[in-house]
Amino acid sequence: MKTKVLVVDDEKPIAEILKYNLEAEGFAVLVAYDGEEALQLAFREQPDLILLDIMLPRLDGYSVCRQIRQKLDIPIIMLTARETEFDKVLGLELGADDYVTKPFSIRELLARIKAALRRVKMQEKDPKIITCGQLTLDPGKMELKKEDKQIELTYREFTLLSFLLKNVGYVFSRDKLLKEVWGYDYSGDVRTVDVTVRRLREKIEDDPGNPRYLRTRRGAGYYLRRPQ
Repeated sequence: MKTKVLVVDDEKPIAEILKYNLEAEGFAVLVAYDGEEALQLAFREQPDLILLDIMLPRLDGYSVCRQIRQKLDIPIIMLTARETEFDKVLGLELGADDYVTKPFSIRELLARIKAALRRVKMQEKDPKIITCGQLTLDPGKMELKKEDKQIELTYREFTLLSFLLKNVGYVFSRDKLLKEVWGYDYSGDVRTVDVTVRRLREKIEDDPGNPRYLRTRRGAGYYLRRPQ
């Protein structure tokens, strides 16, 4: 069965170029030209990955991302013509896993798509349950519990926490985390890591301002600490 990608872009020439190149790589491609159509296709077809433009008619990409994240936990790569840090960070805050600024290289976009899909498959093949203090992570089910309470994570939050749990105590720089967790050279966008770490802390820590698990080593990076 072919891997299914949903392309959401109101600019039909761009959507057609993406469809052509993705089909040439062996993907099955669905296309939506506005936000409401995107939601309908996403919930009905449940694609393996979504390419989501921000500037859409009827419902913008941020709103689409937010609603999809409430029901589906699949990789979302946002396509944006906006280059400001605020716009990029907002997409990440709403649960997007990645973003690509227009105009983009098809080769780079394909590399990011394949990297995201590889990480999903790796999670599925790694069913070993991991515990750390009150946290219990089930990679096979992509579930996190704190004591008996289930915590909802986005795909990117899950992959970051999973990586840190497998390397408890080791300090990783932002660049290293981008390479290991995001899976490609994301140099210069270390803010991506900071945003994801902050979201994770808000979900797993009793006091995000004084984290018990996900700690910062000043000048070095982040690490996961096993509580005493």
